[in-house]
Amino acid sequence: MSDTWKVGPYEFSSRLLVGTAGYPNYQVLLDALAASGAEVVTVALRRLDVEASQQAGLLEILGDRFTILPNTAGCFTARDAVLTAHLAREALETDLIKLEVIADDETLLPDGEELLSAARTLVDDGFVVMAYTNDDPILCRKLQDIGCAAVMPLGSPIGSGMGIRNPYNFRIIRDLLEVPMVLDAGVGTASDATLGMELGCDGVLLNTAIAGAEHPATMAKAFRLATEAGRLAYRSGRIPRRLYASASSPVEGLIRHGGD
Repeated sequence: MSDTWKVGPYEFSSRLLVGTAGYPNYQVLLDALAASGAEVVTVALRRLDVEASQQAGLLEILGDRFTILPNTAGCFTARDAVLTAHLAREALETDLIKLEVIADDETLLPDGEELLSAARTLVDDGFVVMAYTNDDPILCRKLQDIGCAAVMPLGSPIGSGMGIRNPYNFRIIRDLLEVPMVLDAGVGTASDATLGMELGCDGVLLNTAIAGAEHPATMAKAFRLATEAGRLAYRSGRIPRRLYASASSPVEGLIRHGGD
């Protein structure tokens, strides 16, 4: 059964999106990307010398094999994020953008007010916006209502590896959203991705959990399988949770000592 998903006009088969930062060299990165099965890779434009990259660096190595998702990492205001998005569209010839507007450089948590402002502007400017946000159901719904093509709530702070700290909110967000919901940030190991998918996420975006692993390519494969398993489990419909035991075998007709 086909199980593709769409972000605006873009359609994908893989539900694992992978970052490109923090790898020791390009070969390790390429091995990890191959093992992940990812179709979408994200790059931070503010940390990328686009002209040099087009000649001999990251973008040339990635080539046409992946959909490049530029992001506005490192932006602290709506104005900076909008400017960075426009630079990305001009340099990379894409209207796809992962929008990040960070409140401070200690927590790296999103600034909801600046995020909403930037999202409104970019949607009006014709961007396909994937908005990185807090796991706040109301803020997520507002981003959808503005016109974001995907909403990306954090599981926990960027790079923390703490996984999804509030599954309850994720369930509410899933219930409120019609656009794709992508787990983004805080993912530490493969089971975090599985949980996110079981909670109804349409995809998982991560970077450090693979790039910082002892064996990045092996970890990337683990995440690919974990994401697929979580998606299958979500689509299959899990059994309800019960406080007490419930026998899986029939109890009628059991042989009883001394019985009739």
